[in-house]
Amino acid sequence: MHYSPEALVAFVEAAALGSFSAAARKLRKSQSTISTAIANLEADLGLTLFDRQARQPVLTDHGRRVLSHVQEILAASERLDSLSIRLAGQVETRLTFVLSDTYQPTYHEDLLRRFEQRYPDIEFECLIAEEADVIDLIQLRRAHIGVVEVQSSYPPDIAARRLFAQTEMAIFVQADHPLAKLPHVYPEQLATTRQLCLNTYNRTERNQPQGLMWSAPSYLMLLEMAEQGFGWAILPRWLVDQYSHRKLVALPTMGWPKMVSIDAVWSKKSPPGPAGYWLLDQLADEIRPHSVSE
Repeated sequence: MHYSPEALVAFVEAAALGSFSAAARKLRKSQSTISTAIANLEADLGLTLFDRQARQPVLTDHGRRVLSHVQEILAASERLDSLSIRLAGQVETRLTFVLSDTYQPTYHEDLLRRFEQRYPDIEFECLIAEEADVIDLIQLRRAHIGVVEVQSSYPPDIAARRLFAQTEMAIFVQADHPLAKLPHVYPEQLATTRQLCLNTYNRTERNQPQGLMWSAPSYLMLLEMAEQGFGWAILPRWLVDQYSHRKLVALPTMGWPKMVSIDAVWSKKSPPGPAGYWLLDQLADEIRPHSVSE
């Protein structure tokens, strides 16, 4: 028996978002279309996937078991799409790459030079964004590939690949800041001092840090604010080393510095072409510089 791909996607999105209406907004369809697609899938399976008695639909026991199988089906379909794109060799004319400053571009120049030699006619665009903004740009098809600090979870339409790269994050303040004079800084002292906090355009109020806070959507802007003595900020060390003109110092605080892992992300619905997949492969293998001929 063949099941509608649209129904499978609608089921996965509704399960992930906990709402038929939210799934409809995400998929840019009417709620009735989503409800009908899921009802048809239930009819085809002969199972009730959602308990609709509550205010929001809740997965039944059968629904939870079916969900993992549907995710496997969609993942296999995505792998087949990826393979067909690679084999077809129809190179895209434009590629947009969105970077997080948590990604330390150790071999970035080398990578771009090899990309230029391999795909000289592609229009290449590079953007800077963080966390949810990276995901949003990909979902809106404004970007094809992103590099972002590893997130706790991704939307069902976003694919992710763990990179070998890691970045050291530490708490920094201006060298003349009162906190910089202390031999050790405790959480209570941080809590009563202004934090310069990353605040993406898509961050909700409930995800906002509490306390004294100024915010900005990029680490480079936070670095500049910290340089001016407005507070402390969690920043990538490579960014501080390269751009802070030695005006910032790392605070001696328990649990810091921390190493963060990095993911490459892209859309399952609108996957990149051969050039994009080549770039993904290079990012995943980016441990050492490559020769131009590689």
